[in-house]
Amino acid sequence: MLSVSGARGIVDQSMTPAVAARFAAAFGTHLFEARAGDQPPSPLPPLVVVGRDSRPSGSTLQDGAVRGLCAVGCRVVRLGVQTTPSMAVAMGMMGADGGMVITASHNPGQWNGLKCLVAPGCAPALQDAQAIISTYETHTVDTELAAASGTVESGDDQAVIDEHVRRVLASIDPEQIRQAGFAVVLDSVNGAGGPAATALLAQLGVTVVGMNLDPTGLFAHEPEPIKQNLTGLASAVAEHGVHLGFAQDPDADRLAVVDETGRYIGEEYTLALAARYALNHPGADSGSSSIAVTNLSTSRMIDDVAAEAGVQVVRTPVGEANVAEVIQGSRAVIGGEGNGGVVWPPVCHVRDSLSGMALILSLLASDGRPLSTLVDSLPSYVIRKTKIDLPDRSGIRTVLSALAQRYAGQQQDTQDGLRVDWPEQGCWLHVRPSNTEPIMRLIVEGPTEKDVERIMNEAMAIVTREMGD
Repeated sequence: MLSVSGARGIVDQSMTPAVAARFAAAFGTHLFEARAGDQPPSPLPPLVVVGRDSRPSGSTLQDGAVRGLCAVGCRVVRLGVQTTPSMAVAMGMMGADGGMVITASHNPGQWNGLKCLVAPGCAPALQDAQAIISTYETHTVDTELAAASGTVESGDDQAVIDEHVRRVLASIDPEQIRQAGFAVVLDSVNGAGGPAATALLAQLGVTVVGMNLDPTGLFAHEPEPIKQNLTGLASAVAEHGVHLGFAQDPDADRLAVVDETGRYIGEEYTLALAARYALNHPGADSGSSSIAVTNLSTSRMIDDVAAEAGVQVVRTPVGEANVAEVIQGSRAVIGGEGNGGVVWPPVCHVRDSLSGMALILSLLASDGRPLSTLVDSLPSYVIRKTKIDLPDRSGIRTVLSALAQRYAGQQQDTQDGLRVDWPEQGCWLHVRPSNTEPIMRLIVEGPTEKDVERIMNEAMAIVTREMGD
């Protein structure tokens, strides 16, 4: 599967070391092409940092990726098990042109893949991702014969983790958290996040009850940090009487939270809670503009939190790269997505579970109320997501046009499919074709189940009718 998120596949079937080598060669070629007009020309080939999450298949796929990068002449620094946000930090430390993480993110263990990062340490923009895919599909590189043309050296994994933790600590008030004496349950699903997260929490004086912290890649449960996969975490929080629970996905770019009662509060709350602190306590390095950034499919809780702080919310098309691009261009205080992804510019420009942890703990320490009370103080919304298979993409424009006509009297945003807002009612609808699958996604949010059901049923009827035609 090739998409804006990189390449993913089933290990030893569609994802092999040879596939990894070819995709990495395409990425390396893109890095060379991107600097073609530089004046003066760079005297050195592109530098690429390569790391992996903890999946057992990661090492051989990393071998393939390194071979592919060397085949096109890149300089490579090879790291071991690292989180995706730590890899973004590593790029900044080394002044790298690119980064590659061997990971399939939240997908189950039989999957693996390759994520690309570009300077200054963020996901490639859509046009760059498309260029990488095009190169992969149209160019062939003999990665065996040409492998000696690049160079490889080993990086310092602990130094990268230390720098990631240092950046987070430098952007908050650690002593305030230390004085609060927090205890948490941390579930890292045996992914890459355990070492960095425990190092951060130790520096903050947080007592950690660990679950699945060893980065073995043998996931103790389905790795996506959603409610049905975190029943063990919820039970452990209630059993140990701690202040909250944190759950990371395998590459630790997403964070889910459980309150002190053992209630899973939903990934949509992660950004809202983190932003509530960041927007009211902007540090000197947190950006100079009064802006928060998220995508069109994220809950309007972020709008409510931003309004409290007198901050504007800018929405982008779905995709981490789109959010990161606007964050950098606007010097935003914070950004992220409703999948548990917090992007905090003082630390890095990718989603980062460590930043999310630090901001939520800062919020709890400064407010003094338990997490359940803070969550209940936020405006409550119902959000519903569904999808419809697309036999082909030819009818997308007709569907979106029919929806735009039906809701002509409402606020509309056409950056990514169609988003319709009813601000007075607190409702919105987002309909968009997926960038990675042959499906149409429909998302509705509103104050009540009745509001959501009404809008969803009407929108589904229009989509079904137009696709049937």
